[in-house]
Amino acid sequence: MKQIEVQILQQSYLLACPDGHESRLLEAVERVDTAMTRIRDAGKVRARERIAVLAALNLAFEIADREASELAAATAQRNAPPAAADAGNPSPSPAQEQRMQQLLLRLDQALGDDGRLL
Repeated sequence: MKQIEVQILQQSYLLACPDGHESRLLEAVERVDTAMTRIRDAGKVRARERIAVLAALNLAFEIADREASELAAATAQRNAPPAAADAGNPSPSPAQEQRMQQLLLRLDQALGDDGRLL
């Protein structure tokens, strides 16, 4: 297992990485850094811990949403006539997006101004 030094939000981290998985790890680091940078650059959140939690929630929501879409598509494909099998993955519904915004607002309120849980 090798170690790779990476930068996330301008801070260095030394990460262990199984041989042959370096590119996947670097892609993950890039996604996390991009998510955290986007939140920081929006200017509303300053604490690194809070930025990390919000980025983690955003990424987890994307994964859960993708999995739900894939499951719905697979279920529809199994239950639909052959002509409807290529319907594709639906985008998140406005209700799902609104629910995520509500969860992020509640998290922001729970963390308070200093980025620590109340």
